[in-house]
Amino acid sequence: MMKIKFWGVRGSIPCPGPLTMKYGGNTACIELRFPELNRLIIIDAGSGLRELGNYMMAHDLPNGPIKTEIYLTHTHWDHIMGFPFFTPLYIPGTKVKVCGPVSYEKDTLEKIVGGQLTYRYFPVREVELGAEIKYFPLKEGSLDLGDGIKLTTKYLNHPILCLGYRFEYKDKVFCTAYDTEPFANVFVSDPQDPAYDEMMAEEGAQVAAEQNQAVENFIAGADLLIHDSQYTAAEYAAGKQGWGHSSIEFAIAQAKRAKVKSLALFHHEPIRTDDQYDALADIYCQDGSADEPRIFFAREGMEIEL
Repeated sequence: MMKIKFWGVRGSIPCPGPLTMKYGGNTACIELRFPELNRLIIIDAGSGLRELGNYMMAHDLPNGPIKTEIYLTHTHWDHIMGFPFFTPLYIPGTKVKVCGPVSYEKDTLEKIVGGQLTYRYFPVREVELGAEIKYFPLKEGSLDLGDGIKLTTKYLNHPILCLGYRFEYKDKVFCTAYDTEPFANVFVSDPQDPAYDEMMAEEGAQVAAEQNQAVENFIAGADLLIHDSQYTAAEYAAGKQGWGHSSIEFAIAQAKRAKVKSLALFHHEPIRTDDQYDALADIYCQDGSADEPRIFFAREGMEIEL
């Protein structure tokens, strides 16, 4: 069995307050537990990681030293900002494995994530922490995580290298596909444009189609898919293309084509209120059926068992 709990579902920046209490204001953090294996995996270290760490201090630490793995989708600040506030890092005996996508920049994963813990940004340095922290860069591919857990990673479409995760355990599949947007032709496609090149335009369209299909294959048949859905289609078309986030409509259509069983719409727009999400839920969410996925907006505190 896999147990998934949402500790942060918001995108871009934390937005606490009375207008976001129902769906939550913390940025991305997901808890993935394998109860029979006594194993905990954390996906993303957004501001929601602080509350997860407090929970682990109360419920996991009494059973012995904490050992966990953090898989980062990417290193934008809203997905790593909770790391310095993760209380288990300050406890001797804690062991943390931090995994994330390899960047083409010179900075290592350790420098980007652990670099938040310097006097320039924070009153505690990483070398002063009690935990043993190890960093492991990831690329696109497949990994055996042991205990019968298989992980497949897929590059997504975001302004920085970003990975989707597909966890398989026994007969269940759990996928993440955020932060991402549809792949698009990066070459000029208008024949009237002076910069138009027919061969490049055709090749660009083909590559975009191939990558969109690759993502669809990656999420195919998932029991639960957590997908980026920061915008509506109208918002996306009105100037959000290239920002690295999907529309609700695109996420739903892709999930349906891929025969996903449950779709959690995720990475909520920070300026959108609970009332606005309730209104969107009335339009887009459904209970699911044999041929249609269950569709819902993720909320902080929501728990799902697979």
